[in-house]
Amino acid sequence: MKQALTALRPVEAQDLYRLQLITDARLSPDGRRVVYGVQRVDQKTEKKYANLWMIDAGGSSEWQFTQGDQNDVLPRWSPDGTTVAFLSTRKEGEGAQVYLISANGGEARRLTDLKGDISEISWSPDGTKLLLGFTKKDQEVIDREADEQKKKLGTVSRHYTRLFYRFDGEGWYGHQRKHLITVDVATGKTLELTTGDLWDEGSASWSPGGKWIAFCSNHRPDPDLEPDLIDIFVMPSTGGTPRLIPTPVAGKDAPVFSPDGTRLCYIGPRDCNQWWQNIELWVVDVDGKSPARSLTRAYDLSVGCSTLNDVGAGLMMPPTWSADGKVIYFQVSEHGRGKLMAIAVDDGTLYTVIDEPGCVGTFTLDRAQETMAYFFGTMTDPGQLWVRDMESGRTRQVTHLNQELLATLDLGKVEEVWFRSRDGHDLQGWILTPPGFDPKRKYPSILEIHGGPQDQYGYLFMHEFYYLAAQGYVVYFSNPRGGSGYGEEHERAIWGRWGTVDFDDLMDWTDLVEKKPYIDHAHMGVTGGSYGGYMTNWIIGHTHRFAAAATQRSVSNLISMWGTSDLNWMFQLPHGCKPPQESIDVLWDRSPVKYLGNATTPTMVLHNEMDLRCALEQGQQVFTALKYHGVPSEFVVFPEEPHGLSRTGRTDRRIDRLQSICRWMDTYLKPGSGKVQKKPSTKAAAKRR
Repeated sequence: MKQALTALRPVEAQDLYRLQLITDARLSPDGRRVVYGVQRVDQKTEKKYANLWMIDAGGSSEWQFTQGDQNDVLPRWSPDGTTVAFLSTRKEGEGAQVYLISANGGEARRLTDLKGDISEISWSPDGTKLLLGFTKKDQEVIDREADEQKKKLGTVSRHYTRLFYRFDGEGWYGHQRKHLITVDVATGKTLELTTGDLWDEGSASWSPGGKWIAFCSNHRPDPDLEPDLIDIFVMPSTGGTPRLIPTPVAGKDAPVFSPDGTRLCYIGPRDCNQWWQNIELWVVDVDGKSPARSLTRAYDLSVGCSTLNDVGAGLMMPPTWSADGKVIYFQVSEHGRGKLMAIAVDDGTLYTVIDEPGCVGTFTLDRAQETMAYFFGTMTDPGQLWVRDMESGRTRQVTHLNQELLATLDLGKVEEVWFRSRDGHDLQGWILTPPGFDPKRKYPSILEIHGGPQDQYGYLFMHEFYYLAAQGYVVYFSNPRGGSGYGEEHERAIWGRWGTVDFDDLMDWTDLVEKKPYIDHAHMGVTGGSYGGYMTNWIIGHTHRFAAAATQRSVSNLISMWGTSDLNWMFQLPHGCKPPQESIDVLWDRSPVKYLGNATTPTMVLHNEMDLRCALEQGQQVFTALKYHGVPSEFVVFPEEPHGLSRTGRTDRRIDRLQSICRWMDTYLKPGSGKVQKKPSTKAAAKRR
């Protein structure tokens, strides 16, 4: 007699504790093994740890490579494949240090004893040195930490003269800049390649012979006044004077030498301060005799990883040259997907390498470029490692993280929808129906709006969406104009005019979904975070069609946003490029808080106490305005958390966030739920009439 199949269950908020996530992956030079990181959550302590794992490229064997409650990250193979270098937080109270471990396993050897933050690591071609991006700790901090009494008392004050003095997720800056150093693998001896208290250097790479290092930096007199004016420099790997490589005046990142060392490829837009422009792939001669040229502009492509999820990073990789220098491999975000493409350097012929319903993250090739290992995530899987035979194009999945968990879950069904806006613009969206969906029933629904706005929703796992669907909601999401992945016209459409065609696109999308026979049009909700929070605020001030809203880590007042965000004065760029002193009327007209006197939608305001991107005061203004005008509201504040709580925050707070949103939506979107219905005040009730 056959055993009955176990019934599938819907997604739970607590599943965030159960997910294991790939943090990085690198193929060995001989193409036989892949080292990768796996992050887990300790529910008891609420701490996140990551260890390294090793797997045969054929997927036949797999083993845990490092052990312990620490974070082992950024694994990098030595050129001869005998050693793996990585960063690890193995000593409590100390920052990550570089460790070396034999590729065959064993005890890791600590290489560095640096006081500060290491953010980049790469091997020299001969395997004798490591190149690090390193930010020293301020001496006053070192002295305080060495004195138990001063350490207990903490920081007395902070003094700044630079414009950019803090960053979301990192906190207050020290006074040291990020510089490049090398470390001798045999002795641990370090050599400072760059110094100074004005400029940061990063995105560094070695030349094929190891004689030169290319890097990005902004050498303007005051980089904080011209932060997008980043240049590429080349300097001797033994130290010396950096030489500027002439390139267009704009932001740049990820310079990589060609195999013969005569050219560099890099990524960046064509102009500075124009965030709507595509990130393009460029090539420039190292000798500077020929102008840099964009290889991808003719294709209107967005290079990079801009597809959003809530269970891991985008795993962006620098471009990769083919061994003969004729082709460059690179990532592209398009139509909700994260593709891997290649382009011929000389004639610009474009090739599609991987284009599936999902997103390619970290990818690396072996020395012979016969095999590629890459991360690939989908809507139904947070991400696995795959291996590709480059000649035949055959691929195989080699890891199976979370498969036991995923096999027990009913995620519901997702339908992709292409539709036209009121002015004829083609748009893409998705509708997620709940587990056990019955098309004859009427369902409450929630519109999800992405952040950025220069990002996209698409084929990556969104635990939040599945959790809300599991509570009986139809969840629908789209990519209105202003986001990436659909060409520059699409992205430029709201430059200087947030709350215009993006609002129209979202309302057209809502109109389409509302007409579905299974949608309860009287019980529709809306939520979004960051720019999505801006649009949620804008929506409740411009329409009463939604019965409930949850605005998260939002932008509400473009005037007070100026100077209070970690982006500082740069937040004027998408809104007319003028400071409030010169454009206060324009900024006020585009500020959702101006229109909240019209709002009647019951709204939960969620914000993170240490959000430095959208300061807490942005959420406070929304909550105060709504309460003042008699709109049912609740303010939820998460202590210690930065802007990215929903993706990287402490897990219990992420769970509370989800449950809070769901409770609020249940109150107003499920009349028979048994939740207490808050009656609007007389003032709000009059507005509804």
